Amino acid sequence: MNKVSILIPCYNAEKWITQAIESALNQTYLNKEVIVVDDGSTDNSLEIIKSFGNSIHWETGANKGGNAARNRLLELSTGTWLQYLDADDYLLPDKIEKQINFLKQFPHIDIIYSPSILEYWETEMLKQEVLSIPKPHDPYILLALWYLPQTGSPLWKKQAILDVGGWKTDQPVCQEHELYLRLLKAGKGFAYCHNSGSVYRQWSESTVCKKDKTLTYQHRLEITNNLELHLRLIGELNHERLYAINKSRFECARIIWLFNPKWAKSLIKTIHNLDNNFKLPNSTAPWFYQKIYYSLGFESAEMIAKFKRQLLNLN
Repeated sequence: MNKVSILIPCYNAEKWITQAIESALNQTYLNKEVIVVDDGSTDNSLEIIKSFGNSIHWETGANKGGNAARNRLLELSTGTWLQYLDADDYLLPDKIEKQINFLKQFPHIDIIYSPSILEYWETEMLKQEVLSIPKPHDPYILLALWYLPQTGSPLWKKQAILDVGGWKTDQPVCQEHELYLRLLKAGKGFAYCHNSGSVYRQWSESTVCKKDKTLTYQHRLEITNNLELHLRLIGELNHERLYAINKSRFECARIIWLFNPKWAKSLIKTIHNLDNNFKLPNSTAPWFYQKIYYSLGFESAEMIAKFKRQLLNLN
């Protein structure tokens, strides 16, 4: 029976850490351990962690960042499979049991991933929605389009993460995506399980990825470029994968245009250099935008789209 280590890094999460730990302890899957690493919290998080007594393993130390805490948890774990759980998120009771049962169909898989449940908060919970993972379930396409899920969704085989050197401690944003890329480059196996059992809570606008859009998109596009290069090197960059990569670049360009038009235009140039027949995705480019884009170009389409948004806001 596979042992699962539930690994919780915590930094100043006194509002949420109790629910995270309780959701780990309440898993219906019995062969588990719960380990918490407090990453130098300055609030009451550590006292709350200590209150769980011998039902969990825990340690604390100086603040070194989320990925350093995840690597320490990796070192402390004794399970064959790992369930990472950020301290401000939580798991549904049967999350691990369903994914372990799914593993029986794919005994040689390294990563089992499922849709996350996004929970929106302000002062209270506002709503939940399942972040679906569309077909095809090709992990290269899903990574390119940023559909591979948040850290708490997968079950990760411990040995697979060890094989690629653990979490990158100096990766400031896009941390799970950077790890996903290294796992794919190492040939690790991914399998999609449809059961949603991890709840990803969105409650703060102060995270690095929300505060510093330039940094976030720099790292996202670096991962995208490295993904394309890897597929070229192994001879597996087919039309569907290249389209997904360029679609991702286009979606990034539309947002980047709002704060760095020059960068956005260079991305569009890259797309058309790689695929002169690139077709705009209907999901992010409505018909009126497409007409302007194909007749007048990206810059004109964005300027008219901005003008239209301003008119709508006035009304």
